[in-house]
Amino acid sequence: MSYLGIDLGTSEVKLVLTDDDSRVIATTGARLRVDNPHPLWSEQAPQSWWNATQDAIAALRTDAAQAFSALRGIGISGQMHGATLLDRNGNVLRPAILWNDMRAHAECVELEALVPDAALITGNRAMPGFTAPKLLWLSKYEPAVYRAIDKVLLPKDYLGWKLTGEFVSEMSDAAGTLWLDVARRDWSERMLAATGLDRSHMPRLVEGSAVAGQLREELRREWGIDGPVVVAGGAGDNAASAVGIGVIQAGDAFLSLGSSGVLFAATARHAPNPQQGVHAFCHCLPGQWHQMSVILSAAASLHWLSGVVGREVAELVAGAEHLSATQQAQAPIFLPYLNGERTPHNDANAKGVLFGMTPAHDAAHLAYAVMEGVAFAMADGYAALQAAGTVLQSAALVGGGSRSAFWGELCATALGIPLRRHAGAEVGAALGAARLGRLAHRGEDVAKVCVAPEILEVYQPDLTKQTQIAHRLQQYRSLYAALRDAFSTFTAVRT
Repeated sequence: MSYLGIDLGTSEVKLVLTDDDSRVIATTGARLRVDNPHPLWSEQAPQSWWNATQDAIAALRTDAAQAFSALRGIGISGQMHGATLLDRNGNVLRPAILWNDMRAHAECVELEALVPDAALITGNRAMPGFTAPKLLWLSKYEPAVYRAIDKVLLPKDYLGWKLTGEFVSEMSDAAGTLWLDVARRDWSERMLAATGLDRSHMPRLVEGSAVAGQLREELRREWGIDGPVVVAGGAGDNAASAVGIGVIQAGDAFLSLGSSGVLFAATARHAPNPQQGVHAFCHCLPGQWHQMSVILSAAASLHWLSGVVGREVAELVAGAEHLSATQQAQAPIFLPYLNGERTPHNDANAKGVLFGMTPAHDAAHLAYAVMEGVAFAMADGYAALQAAGTVLQSAALVGGGSRSAFWGELCATALGIPLRRHAGAEVGAALGAARLGRLAHRGEDVAKVCVAPEILEVYQPDLTKQTQIAHRLQQYRSLYAALRDAFSTFTAVRT
């Protein structure tokens, strides 16, 4: 038997095929494009997700035909918050509005005015990236589209519908819509009504490890699979990564340096801290919750710098590594708010800043500043989790940035906790999705399936740099405080 994990990211659909012991048999992927038709907008065509998934499955069938024919379970992980809108005939009404789309900042204020205790229900402040404010925006600026809406799906649930023909979501992803009563693990009629919707517009809810449906028979035959296949509820991308890396019990955590940055901590109860932008969501496993701090531009900040200075990312990282401690202390301070910021500021107007540049600074200094600024943003996120009662002993390090030992040690020093790099971290969300497909098919004990992969390396806080890092972290925090009002003014002038 084999199990398929599909991870619908923002830039790529990744697939991993595992055996019945969750060992990876084959992986593949297909790229995606993001459209930015206006400032602050970020959109994708849902059909492109399905096309990319079919292309990746075709490649996987070529690479591992025999194993694929024995497929018995599918799990889907996906980018969260995206508003995917269908009419009553199942037609997509417009491009999906993605998680990093910031157009609905005014509607966040409106939503919290409509439901003054929204944060108590949802466990989260209203932020432009979440799904519900997007619907308020549509009701004002695209009323014809809004009136035609029959179903609102999250990105991965659109793929689930294409696979099974059923409208189903699960708790971890639904918690990021602002329509879920997170403590009760059910849709909130009050939050839905505030955006002019009701339960009929929503998919059915299941747990992420439960069966959501069966693979459509025509797809099973087309793909040459020799038996029935269950499709699991799946998970939002971060909850799926947690399952893949073994973060399933209270106290377990991971730090992700992907395009965005995430500090994810599993909790045994609903533990919100909405005032500091902490996300308090359901985990994708029954009876579990989690907290997240989220920054919107982590590795994306380094890719931005790469484009600006015309150097490859690897070259920039190597340059930063070779700076002495004195040179690092003289580098500019970087605020990584290129797309606004969530935790702890919840500030869509925040801007990226390189502060303190002189003619003596070169690309290596800028690279160090960017990597350090991301580490400081993650330290701010951990401080917000601590304010909600979460204290970590260590965390797994995942995402593309985890390949840099230098960045890993820098983050460990800024947060003050060891960070572990595990085998297979690069396929974490897809592996977690495959594990959910296995759980849905076989009903096994979660703790036996969702184990942590082998530890390859541990990045310890650098005690020799703690004083320097603490001083620069204070400068970093003071800089945002000094510029916060200017960010709003700058945005108002531009718009």
